[in-house]
Amino acid sequence: MTNMSTPATPANAAAKAPPAGPRKIPAPRTLPESQPFWDAADAGRLLLKVCLDCHAPHYYPRDICPHCQSDRTEWRDASGLGTIYSFSTMGKGEAAWTLAYIRLDEGVTMMSNLVDCDPREVEIGQRVKVVFKPSDGGYAVPMFTPA
Repeated sequence: MTNMSTPATPANAAAKAPPAGPRKIPAPRTLPESQPFWDAADAGRLLLKVCLDCHAPHYYPRDICPHCQSDRTEWRDASGLGTIYSFSTMGKGEAAWTLAYIRLDEGVTMMSNLVDCDPREVEIGQRVKVVFKPSDGGYAVPMFTPA
């Protein structure tokens, strides 16, 4: 007689898997030109690059201004305040996490996570502030929570 048990499928395997638990934050990949950004994040400060020629701030951290291609840029402290431009929540329960585009008061847009809030209460246009969360074996990572 042959065994007619249910074959293992991804859906069956997922149903039997233990809950994922809180999401771990992977350590950021650092490059020499972004090292001051990560050092500041570890100290609880958010930095942006600003071009000394066209005066435009930019994010993500890089040496060349994306607006005018100048190599004359410098680090400046950001307020850490902004507004949710867009967001999406993935996962369920304890393993759920919310990714968002945050428009900082300085005018740049950052992709980051929304933390320490109920994703069901998040709204586009909501004010947020930066918080720094430890990564798994690396630098603190800037994330945002309702202001």
